[in-house]
Amino acid sequence: MYEKTLSRQTVFDGRLVRVETLEVELENGLRAYRELVRHSGAVCVLLRAPDGRFALVRPFRVGAQKQMLEVVAGILDGDEAPEAAARREVREETGYALARLTRMGALYPTPGYVTERIVCFYGEAAEAGERQLDHDERIEVELLAESEIRDRIRRGELEDAKTLAAWALYQAGAAEQP
Repeated sequence: MYEKTLSRQTVFDGRLVRVETLEVELENGLRAYRELVRHSGAVCVLLRAPDGRFALVRPFRVGAQKQMLEVVAGILDGDEAPEAAARREVREETGYALARLTRMGALYPTPGYVTERIVCFYGEAAEAGERQLDHDERIEVELLAESEIRDRIRRGELEDAKTLAAWALYQAGAAEQP
């Protein structure tokens, strides 16, 4: 299957996303309209603290209208490499420096209408330092044992897609060195 884009119109261009409407031609010659949210991409890091627990963060998420427990994450700045973004976000949100960073995979959280691609990492923290939160960020850090994360998933308390995906990749052994 393939869709050929015939026309594209930007209807919103913001700091985080650009929204476009597209007219497309389907393989059978019919035309259809699509709405597309363009996003520069992001990273997420399942971070293991020096004591063996996992460092998760709890920001307020406007889309869910609540605080959510999730892995460290952030948007790529321009043409920033995902590895550099992962290191920057870990330092900003938790204060930790990384001793090890392993790419586990990538995911498209909502490919039906969003271009965002999140590269998932596993990180092992070295020493803790000062957090460097952005001026508009309010983030709490929680340290959880592996069993606590599994319990929260079973109870439905972890609802963030990138966090669940990163945990699934980790459980599948994606963090192990080849």
